[in-house]
Formats: sequence, C-alpha cells, structure tokens
Amino acid sequence: MSTLRVLYVTPECTPWVKTGGLGDVSAALPPELARLGCEVALLIPAYRAMQALTAGASPVAEVPAHGELPACRVLQTRLKNGVRLLLLDAPALYDREAGPYLDATGRDWPDNALRFGALSHAAAHLCRAGLADGWLPQVLHCHDWPAALAPVYLRYGPPAEVASIVTIHNLAFQGIFPAQTLHALGLPESSFTLDGVEYWGQVSFLKGGLACADAITAVSPNYAREIQDKELGFGLDGLLHARRAVLYGILNGIDIQTWNPADDPLIAAPYDSDRLEAKALNKLALQKRLGLPQDEAVPLLGSVGRITLQKGFDLIAEVAETLVHGGTPVQFALLGSGSLELENRLLALQAAHPRAIGLKIGFDEKLAHLIEAGADMFLMPSRFEPCGLNQMYSQRYGTPPVANATGGLVDTIEDYDGTPESAAQATGCLCREASPEAFLAAVRRALDCYADKKLWRQL
Repeated sequence: MSTLRVLYVTPECTPWVKTGGLGDVSAALPPELARLGCEVALLIPAYRAMQALTAGASPVAEVPAHGELPACRVLQTRLKNGVRLLLLDAPALYDREAGPYLDATGRDWPDNALRFGALSHAAAHLCRAGLADGWLPQVLHCHDWPAALAPVYLRYGPPAEVASIVTIHNLAFQGIFPAQTLHALGLPESSFTLDGVEYWGQVSFLKGGLACADAITAVSPNYAREIQDKELGFGLDGLLHARRAVLYGILNGIDIQTWNPADDPLIAAPYDSDRLEAKALNKLALQKRLGLPQDEAVPLLGSVGRITLQKGFDLIAEVAETLVHGGTPVQFALLGSGSLELENRLLALQAAHPRAIGLKIGFDEKLAHLIEAGADMFLMPSRFEPCGLNQMYSQRYGTPPVANATGGLVDTIEDYDGTPESAAQATGCLCREASPEAFLAAVRRALDCYADKKLWRQL
C-alpha cells in the first residue's frame, strides 16, 4: 500500500503565528498524520515571524504570477517531527509587522484578497506541478477562508489528480471581497456563480471552497449540525445543508505532549491525578503572578481567549461583578485581548477590586499554561464555539470547565447538574443559554460543588 501524500494549507501554525485554535491544530495534526504513515507537507505564508526558518530553507518550487497575484517561491525545511514545512516566500505580501490578518491598528490588511489568494493559488499549483524532488500531493487539506480558494483554482484551471478537503474552524470568517477582486485573483467569469465564489454580488473565499471541495469537515459533530441552521450558518446554511452528504463533523483533539501537567515546563509544579496536591502550588504561583492574595481556599476562576462577545467575556465580566459585589469569596485569573470596550470594562473591574480580579491584556503562553494548571475552574461562556480547545486543556489539567452548551463544548463536556449522582460522570458544568442569569447559575453550581471537596474531586 503506497503512502498517502497530504498537502496541509493553513494561515497559522504555533509557535510562529497564532490567533486562535487553528494555530494549535496546525501544529499538532500534521505530525500526527505523519505518525500514522502519511507524507505531510505544511504550506504557510513566510511571515516575518518565520524569517529564521526562511533563511535556512531551500527553494523547491516556483509559482507563476496569476492575475494580479505575484510570482512566489516555495521554500522547504523539515521540522523535527519529519513534516515538510513549505514557506510561501512573497515578501511584498507577508513580510510585515502585526498579525496575519490585521494591521497594527486592528484593521484588515487592505490586500488580504491578494495575500491569501496567493496562498490558495500556490496550493493548487503544487497539486499540479509538485515539488522539485517529484513529491506530488494526493490530498489537499485547506483550513478556513484564507486557504479555501484552492479547490476553486483546481475546478477552474487545469486538472489535477488530487482530492480536496476544506475544514471549517469558524464559519463567521468567510473572506468576502468586492466583485472586481475576481479578476485580480485570476479567476474566470464562469466561477462567479452560485456554484462558485459568488455571494450576494461579492467574492467569498470560503463559500467558493465549500462549493468546490470534494469533502467538507467541521471541527466537531455538533458544530457540523449547527452550521446547517440559519442561526449559526452565517448565510451559508443552505449550501452546507445541500452538501450535507460530504459534510463531516470530526472533533478536534489536543497535543497531549504540549499540554501535560505531569511534565509541563511552563507551570510552577508538575502534577497528575496521583499527585493532585501539587496543583495547589500552581494556584499559589498564579495568584502571585497576577497580584492576587495567595489563598488556597478561595475559588480561583480562570479564562484565556479573545476578549470578545463571541467568547462571552461580557458574561464573565457580569458574573465577576455580581459575585464580587455580592461578597462571594472568589478570585478571577483572566488573559486575552480583543474588544477595546470589553478590555476597558475588565480593567475597570480590576482597578476597583484588585484583590479579586487578576487580568493581563495580551497573550502570554506561559501564563496561559499556568491558568490552566492553577485555576480551580475554567470559564468558557462562548455564544458559539465550533470546537474549543481550552475546555480539553482544562480537563487534562484537572480544572473543570464552566461553559455554554454550544458547538464542540456539547461534544466534550459532561454536565454536572447539581446532583451527587451526576458528579461521577461529569467533567464540567454547562449553561443552556448565553445569558448572564444562566451563566451565573452554572458558576454557582460549580462553586457549590467546589465547596464539597469529595464531590469536586470526582469532576
């Protein structure tokens, strides 16, 4: 049986470029496929953050100019896990400060259509021409809208013997651009249809990919169902329902080597289920790190993520205000960035209650690990959550999640309903709607369980 050759195309990969869970998945899935016997090449733009890798890489392909897309080089290096890392070298598109999608002011890069059109076009070109050593992919795996145009280039260009998959990590981001972008991308008029990239008179990268791919995956079974309904379909529910025969919900996993409390170098003290008492040392270290009074007894509630309405940080702020103002002995350890309005609300809450609210705006990988290890419970009141990884990190670190019942959170959390009987199977607490009242009730349920140490140990 021949080895399956997979071209994995992504705009993010930890540790170089990460804005969310896609970066973690892109770092973990390719080496796991390689472990299972696949030959995997990961294609990603050569961002400024990857300059050290670019300097030591070798050219393995040339991608010709197309429409207004510039000619690009593909450089190759190998990761320690054996995966080929292919860097799309186009300095005019990728050699910039700030993030992969947004500039330093938080606005979309004005040429994002060209930047990620080039990534998709390069992927399609490699499916036809291969690499200098003859390596030619049999499967093209594209992740989210920045890579989703690759199946469109395959359909409306020379044929290639490759099966294409588009994975939806977050349907809310679709890569929508003005109609005239079609010519800049070098796509024919025939692609500007209901069966192609046309979406309400505009060009949609994601819609085109979902229409043209051989298969579609979503990052959890429940999310695959949700996106076929109007509420969470973001205008693509009809297309996804029509293509449901090739739509699969496959639950994300986590990298259990990186996220392992028994030997995590980023936490204060290693522990496991047989040495759970050492978890308290991480709690004390986390309290100290965030300037909170060190107290093993007070419940410490943590959260890490984008400070946005989607992630429910307004609900976290509401619950924190209610509990702290009501005199409930509780502390919060929060890390993230996002909405300036929500950031300022949390900063004001921290200023008013510095002994109860620990907050860092920004991202800090070490602190993220310490929150998972040191918090008593982890808050995830997302309004929608395609899969979610933090709830699985939390469960691995013995930190039960308190979350809204949506997307992959439903697939990964067994709810503690407040009865002793449910504690034996429960792995967290769920609320059934993203409202302050419902989330507060779930948090109170978790706090009541926490007060009963024998019951809490079962979670």
